[in-house]
Amino acid sequence: MNREEISNKLKSFLSKFFGKKNVESLGDDDDFFSLGFVNSLFAMQLITFMETEFDVTIDVAELNMDNFNTLNKIINIIENKTK
Repeated sequence: MNREEISNKLKSFLSKFFGKKNVESLGDDDDFFSLGFVNSLFAMQLITFMETEFDVTIDVAELNMDNFNTLNKIINIIENKTK
């Protein structure tokens, strides 16, 4: 799966929480936690989505929200785990 495909799947997931319009305007490096779109429940749903959709395992040591606060960071984690 290439970077664009990962991004499209993530954006589809994020649109359920942020709304499609907000996701379309979201930059790849925008911190969506600081923008106030999400909360800790969302974070757990995001991790579950990543593990299920991309068949990756997120280790406890990686559960720092700074690793998951932008599209680029999430895509990088998925790419590194699926190489």
